[in-house]
Amino acid sequence: MVEKELFAIFMDGVFIKNFILIQFLGLCPFMGVTKDVKSAAGISAAVIFVMTLASFVTYLVYTYVLVPTGMEFLDVISFIVVIASLVQLVEFVVRKNIPSLYRSLGIYLPLITTNCAVLGVVLLSVNSTYNFAQTVVFGASAGIGFMIVMLLMSAIRERSAILNVPSAIKGLPLGFFIATLLSLAFVNYFWVIPI
Repeated sequence: MVEKELFAIFMDGVFIKNFILIQFLGLCPFMGVTKDVKSAAGISAAVIFVMTLASFVTYLVYTYVLVPTGMEFLDVISFIVVIASLVQLVEFVVRKNIPSLYRSLGIYLPLITTNCAVLGVVLLSVNSTYNFAQTVVFGASAGIGFMIVMLLMSAIRERSAILNVPSAIKGLPLGFFIATLLSLAFVNYFWVIPI
């Protein structure tokens, strides 16, 4: 029973409540970093790490610090501090170990701090009253859903760069058109699957 419940939460995070295509959170890196697959994969790995670890840490902070002291109203502020700290850690590791990826991501790596998808996953976990395992599974699955969409979008955008696309819709307009089609596919397919 527990495994089935965790699987349902996993599918919920990856497909049904996909943060980019269903909830429209995290659109800045979605449109800015998906010009090539390598950058999209790099930012996706960073987001998966931050979402999973932020879910882990914020659950502990909320459950064992904020709730016992009656300061639940500080949840957003404390979550932002946790997320910003984790992003600084990721930025340091990427800059030190993979400088080419650090240069290709540019401003989008530190912008994970303000990525509303990361804050959204921890707030939804708290509002859904998930236990510890459910919170971590939801955080990881939301990151995986983010990665799937980022890689799909970057592959389509790379392919469309070599096609004969009218100049009036090249770039951002084409990106939004592709995002619309992907969103329609996710909504129409994954909302009808019973879990």
